[in-house]
Amino acid sequence: MPQTIISASILNSDLSDLRTTAALVDRSGAQWLHFDVMDGEFVENITFGSSVLGAVKPYSRAFKDVHLMVAHPIRQIKLFAEAGAENITFHVESDCDPKEVIAEIHRLGVKAGISVKPGTPVSAIEPYIADADMILIMTVEPGYGGQGFIHSTLEKIRRVRELAPDKDIEVDGGINPETSRLVREAGANVLVAGTYLFRAQDMSAAVKELLG
Repeated sequence: MPQTIISASILNSDLSDLRTTAALVDRSGAQWLHFDVMDGEFVENITFGSSVLGAVKPYSRAFKDVHLMVAHPIRQIKLFAEAGAENITFHVESDCDPKEVIAEIHRLGVKAGISVKPGTPVSAIEPYIADADMILIMTVEPGYGGQGFIHSTLEKIRRVRELAPDKDIEVDGGINPETSRLVREAGANVLVAGTYLFRAQDMSAAVKELLG
C-alpha cells in the first residue's frame, strides 16, 4: 500500500491569514494542503475559488490537493491547474463525463482524483479507477466541515483497495486519531484533516497522531 499522507484542509483554518496557515502546515509535517472547493450548487455551501490557491501557493511547500465539490468540474479544471494545483479531484455525481474530466486534468499536467459521496456505491466509479491517480471516499456528506465520521464508509474503502492495490485512496471527513486508525486499517493512505488539526494546540503532534 502507498505511504500514509496527511492533507491539511484549509477550510477549517483561519481564512483571514492564509499565509500563516501555509507556514503552520509546512512546519507540522503534513505533506499536502487540501482545498475544499464548493460552488453553492453541488453542495449548499460556497467556499473559495482558484484565486485563493494562487495566493497561498508562494507561501507553501506542501503538495496542492484540490477537491472540487462543484456541479460542473470541467469549467474549473484549467483555472485550478494554472493556479498551481498538483492534484484535482472531482465527484462522479457531478454533471460531467468522468473520462473527459480525467483526460482534461491529465492534459494540463495535473494528477486526477475521482470521489464518491457516502451514499454512492463503489460501482459508480469502477469504470474510471484505472484512469484516475487517486480515489477519494467521502466519510461525511460533502458541504461542511466538522461533521461526524460515517462508519459505513469503511467497507467502501476496503472494496476500493481491493480494486486498486497500488493507488492512493483518500478519505475526507471526521478524521481524528481513532478514525485515522480505522481508515488506515481499511486501506486508505491519504487522510484529509481539518477540524482536528487546526484546533490542536500542537499541530505537529496532531499530525504524528494521525500517522499512527
